[in-house]
Amino acid sequence: MNRRTLLKAAAAAGGAMAVPAARAQPAPSSAAKGPPVWLDLDQKALDDAYDQSVWATNGKQLLERYAVLSDDARTRLGPPQRFSYGATPVEALDVYRARNGAPIQIFIHGGAWRSGTAKEWAFPADMFVHRGAHFVVPDFASVIDAGGNLVAMAEQVRSAIAWTYRNAARFGGDRERMFVSGHSSGAHLAGVALTTDWKRLGLPSDLVKGGVLLSGMYDLKAVRLSARSRYVHFDDATEAALSPQRHLDRLHAQLVVAHASLDSPEFQRQSRDFAAAVKAAGKPVELLVARGYNHFEAPETLGNPYGLLGRATLAQMALGDASPDRSR
Repeated sequence: MNRRTLLKAAAAAGGAMAVPAARAQPAPSSAAKGPPVWLDLDQKALDDAYDQSVWATNGKQLLERYAVLSDDARTRLGPPQRFSYGATPVEALDVYRARNGAPIQIFIHGGAWRSGTAKEWAFPADMFVHRGAHFVVPDFASVIDAGGNLVAMAEQVRSAIAWTYRNAARFGGDRERMFVSGHSSGAHLAGVALTTDWKRLGLPSDLVKGGVLLSGMYDLKAVRLSARSRYVHFDDATEAALSPQRHLDRLHAQLVVAHASLDSPEFQRQSRDFAAAVKAAGKPVELLVARGYNHFEAPETLGNPYGLLGRATLAQMALGDASPDRSR
């Protein structure tokens, strides 16, 4: 029985049938609506739009599950190789190796720019390694540890990607087939990396061949107006520099942009607007919707070769029809 049929049945029963609340929509507030701050959203609505706990109440459970699944992946694959890409202890990355000469998938984890570690987001490694790709997960400072400096975080992510390109031979990776993916704030940081002027760093402008971005933020104007400004030091320069949608002239990778159908409307809008802007700029992009998933559930599909994002990512890497890699 679909939701529409269920609702009709409940109405016919005079409300006697209990109808589960939709996870995508918080209960309407009885408070008077304030003046609009962004589009038709007042301050509370905008703050809620960028607070995932409002829209996905099982977030803590899912994050704990991903940590357990990551431990399970290490049990099967063995511990990753750990490399430093910068001067501070947090500037290091984990490499889950496939066969020599395999392409590279770099995953940037989310966490509202405040939390998350490479160790906790290793669960997709199982799928990528056995489908013939190295899986790389960088650590980087939280915006809290960086004193609210989002630019510093973005620079660390860039450094991790640049290090991977320059040192791919150390773990048997093919640097000419390097791809980036990310979720939530990690999708934002991956988007920043994908619209970076790599030539300024002495690297090829197309060193990243493709990107898969899930439920990210691609223009920071609305985010700056939200409660996230309490811990991120936004200014005009940061907003402009770290809004990937404003730098599409630097985009040289094929893109898959995705969001969950139960994301907040604002996160859905960010993905739609970004994909539309990329298309309007004449760049290759595909917009996907993870139907029936919320913000924290959708990353599960990245670790499944038959899941929405796993299938899309493997296809982007030309590994979509690959047999499991049993040569390890």
